[in-house]
Amino acid sequence: MFIINGGSTLTRRSVIVSTRFRLSGHNSRMESRFRSGFCVLVLFSCVCIGGLGSVTAENRRPKNIQVAIRAKWSGTPLLLEAGELLSKERKDLFWEFIEVWHHVEKDDLDSYTAKGCTKIILKHVSSLLSEQLASLLQFSLTLRSASPRLVLYRQLAKESLSSFPLVDDSNSNLEVKETLEIKENLETEKSDPLLVGVNPKVPAGKCCWVDTGGALLFDVAELLLWLRGLTERAEDSFLQPELFDFDHIHFDSKIASPVAILYGALGTDCFKQFHVNLVQAAKEGKVKYVVRPVLPSGCEEKVGLCGAVGATDSLNLGGYGVELALKNMEYKAMDDSMIKKGVTLEDPRTEDLSQEVRGFIFSKILERKPELTSEIMAFRDYLLSSTISETLDVWELKDLGHQTAQRIIHASDPLQSMQEINQNFPTVVSSLSRMKLYDSIKDEIIANQRMIPPGKSLMALNGALINIEDIDLYLLLDMIHQELSFADQFSKLKIPHNVIRKLLSTVPPPESNMVRIDFRSTHVHYLNNLEEDAMYKRWRSNLNEILMPVFPGQLRYIRKNLFHSVYVLDPATSCGLEVIEMITSLYENSFPMRFGVILYSTNFIKKIEISGGDLPASAMKDDSKVKEDISSLIIRLFFHIKENHGTRSAFQFLSHINRLRMDSADSVHDALEMHHVEGAFVETVLPKAKSPPQDLLLKLENEQTFKEHAQDSSMFVFKLGLDKMQCCLLMNGLVYDSNEETLMNAMNEELPRIQEQVYYGQISSHTDILDKFLSESGINRYNPQIIVDSKVKPRFISLASSILAGESVLKDVNYLHSPETIDDLKPVTHLLAVDITSKKGIKLLREGIHFLIGGSKRARLGVLFSASEDADLSILLFVKAFEITASTYSHKKKVLDFLDQLCSFYEHRFILASPITSESTQAFIDKICEFAEANGLTSMAYRSSLPEYSAGEVRKHLNEVAQFLYSQLGLESDANVAITNGRVMFPIDESNFLSHDLNLLESVEFKHRIKHIWEIIEEVNWQDIDVDPDMLTSKFVSDIIMVVSSSMAMRDRNSESARFEILSAEYSAIILNSENATIHIDAVIDPLSPSGQKLSPLLRVLHKYAKTSMRIVLNPLSSLVDLPLKNYYRYVLPTMDDFSSTDYTVNGPKAFFANMPLSKTLTMNLDVPEPWLVEPVIAIHDLDNILLENLGDTRTLQAVFELEALVLTGHCSEKDHEPPRGLQLILGTKSSPHLVDTLVMANLGYWQMKVFPGVWYLQLAPGRSSELYVLKEDGDASQEKSLSKRITINDLRGKVVHLEVMKKKSKEQEKLLVSADDDNLSQETKGNQNSWNSNFLKWASGFIGGTEQSIREKNLVDHGKGERHGKTINIFSIASGHLYERFLKIMILSVLKNTHRPVKFWFIKNYLSPQFKDMIPHMAKHYGFEYELITYKWPTWLHKQKEKQRIIWAYKILFLDVIFPLSLEKVVFVDADQIVRADMGELYDMDIMGRPLAYTPFCDNNKDMDGYRFWRQGFWKEHLRGKPYHISALYVVDLKKFRQTAAGDNLRVVYETLSKDPNSLANLDQDLPNYAQHAVPIYSLPQEWLWCESWCGNATKSKAKTIDLCNNPMTKEPKLQGARRIVSEWPDLDLEARQFTAKILGDEVEVLETPASPNQPQISKSVSSSEEDLESKSEL
Repeated sequence: MFIINGGSTLTRRSVIVSTRFRLSGHNSRMESRFRSGFCVLVLFSCVCIGGLGSVTAENRRPKNIQVAIRAKWSGTPLLLEAGELLSKERKDLFWEFIEVWHHVEKDDLDSYTAKGCTKIILKHVSSLLSEQLASLLQFSLTLRSASPRLVLYRQLAKESLSSFPLVDDSNSNLEVKETLEIKENLETEKSDPLLVGVNPKVPAGKCCWVDTGGALLFDVAELLLWLRGLTERAEDSFLQPELFDFDHIHFDSKIASPVAILYGALGTDCFKQFHVNLVQAAKEGKVKYVVRPVLPSGCEEKVGLCGAVGATDSLNLGGYGVELALKNMEYKAMDDSMIKKGVTLEDPRTEDLSQEVRGFIFSKILERKPELTSEIMAFRDYLLSSTISETLDVWELKDLGHQTAQRIIHASDPLQSMQEINQNFPTVVSSLSRMKLYDSIKDEIIANQRMIPPGKSLMALNGALINIEDIDLYLLLDMIHQELSFADQFSKLKIPHNVIRKLLSTVPPPESNMVRIDFRSTHVHYLNNLEEDAMYKRWRSNLNEILMPVFPGQLRYIRKNLFHSVYVLDPATSCGLEVIEMITSLYENSFPMRFGVILYSTNFIKKIEISGGDLPASAMKDDSKVKEDISSLIIRLFFHIKENHGTRSAFQFLSHINRLRMDSADSVHDALEMHHVEGAFVETVLPKAKSPPQDLLLKLENEQTFKEHAQDSSMFVFKLGLDKMQCCLLMNGLVYDSNEETLMNAMNEELPRIQEQVYYGQISSHTDILDKFLSESGINRYNPQIIVDSKVKPRFISLASSILAGESVLKDVNYLHSPETIDDLKPVTHLLAVDITSKKGIKLLREGIHFLIGGSKRARLGVLFSASEDADLSILLFVKAFEITASTYSHKKKVLDFLDQLCSFYEHRFILASPITSESTQAFIDKICEFAEANGLTSMAYRSSLPEYSAGEVRKHLNEVAQFLYSQLGLESDANVAITNGRVMFPIDESNFLSHDLNLLESVEFKHRIKHIWEIIEEVNWQDIDVDPDMLTSKFVSDIIMVVSSSMAMRDRNSESARFEILSAEYSAIILNSENATIHIDAVIDPLSPSGQKLSPLLRVLHKYAKTSMRIVLNPLSSLVDLPLKNYYRYVLPTMDDFSSTDYTVNGPKAFFANMPLSKTLTMNLDVPEPWLVEPVIAIHDLDNILLENLGDTRTLQAVFELEALVLTGHCSEKDHEPPRGLQLILGTKSSPHLVDTLVMANLGYWQMKVFPGVWYLQLAPGRSSELYVLKEDGDASQEKSLSKRITINDLRGKVVHLEVMKKKSKEQEKLLVSADDDNLSQETKGNQNSWNSNFLKWASGFIGGTEQSIREKNLVDHGKGERHGKTINIFSIASGHLYERFLKIMILSVLKNTHRPVKFWFIKNYLSPQFKDMIPHMAKHYGFEYELITYKWPTWLHKQKEKQRIIWAYKILFLDVIFPLSLEKVVFVDADQIVRADMGELYDMDIMGRPLAYTPFCDNNKDMDGYRFWRQGFWKEHLRGKPYHISALYVVDLKKFRQTAAGDNLRVVYETLSKDPNSLANLDQDLPNYAQHAVPIYSLPQEWLWCESWCGNATKSKAKTIDLCNNPMTKEPKLQGARRIVSEWPDLDLEARQFTAKILGDEVEVLETPASPNQPQISKSVSSSEEDLESKSEL
């Protein structure tokens, strides 16, 4: 025999050649040496095989498997997708592409095929982009990643058409040729109300229209008429159409112009005509022109040659994996019905002969010996039929990982080799195991594994780690696209290539919200001092005790001020007084913490804000007539008591106020009143007073003693910025809320930081910890808008597009600098967009000037003025004067003082005073010159320029600024905004936004986002670069830092990195260097792992289309004892071959498995992106049990799945509370606000809903949820109206939404979920609760899928339901594979035959075959039952199961509270393989004693099985503590109790804890509830409710109410065999079910033989033993 890559005996007659070699071209000398011998040997082998028998060869020809996923929506035009991809790159490219396409010569469109059209589209797209971006866009276009965006436009187009009654409906029956396929698609789409993006049909055959908000214009003549009408009326009387951030708004459009939205498709004549007129109108300022690309149904023939490519075909998706797992054989679980014939979906493609088969490349052999084609192909078929590796010995497995690495490294294309090996591993493992291993590779791998665990996989993109578990193609493409876009932008800024690489590879410091406020001042009043007070003298002062371990919750009593808890509070508020009460109590109980307070008056701070941040005028003079607020009085009295009687007495005074407030009977809502304060003062001072305290109090009130102290204290809080926090805690300067729980959390968070510094000797017994911390990182201003919570992401914009597009707004800015720093490089740029006509705008501008006067070496300030179009001349004059100053005098020492005076004069003369006349213009100029001279600026420039300035030019500039603000931020011209290196501060609270806030912004942004970029840019030697020397100023470099940092802030990537360089890469790494690569990928991969299977094709794509450089270190497991991969895998990626080269057909990508093993049973699993919900729609064969030798003549088994929906997920939170468990959310469109609903879990506040591409609105459901809660939008909660949150789905990546809710006023104490049996509820409340429940149950409706199906089925079952009466029994089951679906039908029949009550079945949709889903409606109608298909996507945060069987088990138990509609109160789970002999109504109505679950305990009367009862010994015996271990084949769920007691949340918590150990939860659905029954109690059902032969003796069989076909671990009897033997009625029920199915599907019923006797069971003749498959695991 010929031995290639190892060897195995082919036949005894084969000639054995001992020399090994490959014919794949790696060793040409050896190839030529053996070529002649090879031909002889192949010929000899072929002849030998020919003698084996042609019949066997014909029957065992290799088979293939092909899988596709198609979108539920109909196809979208490729041309329009290209426009969307360009728009994603840069908004103006969309408009450029329209112009380019309109000028394409018709002769250029000479291609009449899909592939030709795609190439033409790509050619014109590529002309607008750099090479790398064009390459990536080509891949994105073939992937069809922009299709969802066009579906979204379809939804908006449909809403546009439905918003007006269409006048001309007479021609709606136009002769539009519609293919049957489109009609079918539309019918399919209409059946799913969630598919909001159905392609609209336009009346009268019009393919374009313009929506103005007041009318729909279908003709250009109508548009011109409308445009003429605009000039005649001042403003449009109609409501403007709503615009979105994804809309294409023409760049010449004016902000305030009326909106005109063009719906139509590029390529149609009507689009071109409309477009030309609307562009002209936009340039003239008449309209705001918007395009929404839509090709309406029926317009495909009007769109030109290439415009409809992709629109008429179903849309096949890429970017997912398909696994064919070798099925483990233990229990026979394959349907013995005949394999279906007569339906074929043969794949047209020819077999790929270039693939290596046991070392042979058959395409080369056939080239050399074409005359022996049939013999050579027979030889190939023989090899293929035996390629599947049988079990290897352990010693052959030992070095398999290292051998794989060696094969990959030595291949000519290592990435392709890795992909071929790990995706066909069972086939190639045999040859791998026989490879000779080099020590160098093995030694390097083992050396690397001292630094990284064996088998661990990691990947980093430009230095930032990527989560391999969550990665998918769409996410990866977005990340790559972003990096390439940055590289493209930076290269246009003249940044050298090596610096771009450095910039993209730099990882910013991790985001930290740990900002310490430097509050050190005399305004802090400390209650105690642990180091000096006598009460602590017995405590130890040894600081090392902080390092000693203690029990959880135990405190360390050390005589050192480690924790300074300073509360900032208003002493007249209930919050402030409660804090005083809390710290007083903790102090009295010797809590080891230093307590202090800073007091302020809320009312006084309001006065400060009104006066613009200064002390109010009334405070400056001693005006005793002004009524003093109660807070200020308390603070003054506090100062008096502290000064005269000590700090403790002062705190006692505050405590007395609170006690009197609480004790007062007549107080409204515990409000503080003056007599409480007076009483507390008297009570505090009386024991120590020498004169009557009442007289003293009167004197203090009248004389305003300590008034300045009190005002200074409030001013200090105002300047710190802490007054907006109401009550807050400063823990060593860190800001927290003020409750007791937060205090403990803050202390526990601070402790490890102190411990670390003590350990390293940075803190000693002499260190003042507060001084140390605040000196190192303290800031003197806090603003929650700037230092945001980790849940809130700051808003950023990229300034690169504005600079690169040549917009003059940013280029013309003249920056102001702190004195004597004008020539310094400024990494931080503050741009203030100021509405010059408002007092708030002037206030912001003056604060900016004060910021520079205060001195900043790192920042510069630019001002963008905006004003309304009717701004008067004085405003224009001020703007011009400011511009002259900034451009001419910015280097002068006192220029900032001049500007401050100018602003002050302008504000008082023109903003605060009444409007002035134009005659005073000269007086204003004179005043400007006067200020200039006073500050050392010559007035010449002003006197020469101001009288003759062009008002038109200034107005034009103001309009440009307004346009910039609108296009970049979507803001109107009257907005005041601060933009710091791209970070947007809006809306600004101008009254509270001080120059200190700009300091804070500078500090925060420099530290987190600018410093590392500045350091890289600073190193660039600009003289070596092709830059005009005159441009090389500090402004040029500062501009570059501003642009780069603003772009980089848009990055959404991990801040974590890994040190890949420490791993050796000489022998065991793939290193691919690409010239001019801007993207570098570092990876550590175990090639023989599921991660390796997925990553290898992804890495190939990146290398091909993004030209990335790579360093991939292989990290296989070192000593294997089992095969690491037991599956075949394909990752589905598009290619240009998906586009037909003969017609306009677009086939789309598919997974193709060639030459699969015939006699092995395979199970198909899909590895789809996290947000995808897919289901099979075409699958003739059982995808759970694929046995290819049963296919007969069919060469290719086909399966088509459909993207049923995308999953919208989110987390809901309530500040300072647990997530609002049970909160109901609804989602819909504007016209249908309630299309889907869900409820919030306690686990992380998680929720999920099904969506499609479109614009959606999320809101709280009517009823209890919206009565108690409101949505907070961007931190704002409106108490009056119920807000909705807009969610845009325009890609295939889904979305994660973070919701914050808050309780309405006066509803804070009410509970959302109230137990029905709560004794404390009044009858009235109970009544309300019940009415709420009933209303709530009415709207709750299959949020997880099947709602419309359920309604449809109710109409189907009328005739059968007539015989059934009583309360409906709800039964839940799950089945996967044809055999279990066969069992399921039998179970349904057995239930129905034993009850007269209505029955509703609930089936988990995920795993049902298309045949079952087609058949079940007919069965429901015939037998008179209801059914509903439900589904739930596995949450990302919950530990995932990998085995299909274990996932199915998990679905039985983990999501019971959320998978059913909220209206369902009880359900019974019945296993698919169960036969029911009693009325299930009896079980359904059984009282389960208030427990959420009821199960049957395992029988114990079959003594033969005692050895298998694991729960009677060891761990389980100890854990159960006498409770029974229950079987999971039948159980009752009281869903009402289940939800009320958070049983689902508890079970998920237990599951999360246990499931990470692979040895726990062996029988997941059974072990989990049994393990958790101490927390989630189980009611034990009577034994007769479940009988199974394996565990119960035959003596109790006659009493059995249900019989379960449990697997028998002792005999391992096949399921079907056991069913026929054990259950007498089973064959009849089976026959009835099969006859009904055959009747519906039009098949013949196969008569199966019944067993001759119970002792000698027979298997049907139609199934041979080789056809049987075995289930891997099942319940005991």
